[in-house]
Amino acid sequence: MRTPFAYKNDNLMADTYTQLYIHLVFAVKYRQSLIHESFRDELEKYMCGIVNEKRHKPLAIYCMPDHIHLFVGLNPAEAISTLVRDLKTATNTLIKEKQWVAGRFQWQEGYGAFSHARSQLDTVVRYIRNQPIHHQKQRFRDEYLDMLHKAGVDFQTQYLFDWLDEPLGNVTTESVVPYGDSSKTNVPNP
Repeated sequence: MRTPFAYKNDNLMADTYTQLYIHLVFAVKYRQSLIHESFRDELEKYMCGIVNEKRHKPLAIYCMPDHIHLFVGLNPAEAISTLVRDLKTATNTLIKEKQWVAGRFQWQEGYGAFSHARSQLDTVVRYIRNQPIHHQKQRFRDEYLDMLHKAGVDFQTQYLFDWLDEPLGNVTTESVVPYGDSSKTNVPNP
């Protein structure tokens, strides 16, 4: 992705070139299934509009009832945390204004951000677009834990998303299905 300019100490720097592909994952508070099919498409378009407005490039998005997968070509002039914060704030406001959800809507604190190589673009885009099929075979919690393991991210279970279905307890690699391979179960990561 070519960024025509970036700011550094209030001076204009010309011709910054980057190739930053980030797969973002974040969830509805307590993973409640509050994103309904009746407004999913409009929410996805709205989120992509925000991504474009901030000069990132949306590559794929899928809003599941309880979590979001968004794949972007990242503009290096903005931190990932700023993009996620602004997406959550704007969509939270939209959902409340449109009254799409009865009662209170909130995003879970935190998010996952996973970098990918250009050679992985098609695979990640396909994976995100096939979320409904994927989640017929694998719970979001297992998917997310596997993504963390595959990326080599150290984590502590008490700082992961709040899960309503059951406590995490001691999560091990043996309890996780490989990222992108929902045909296997209980396969340890290499």
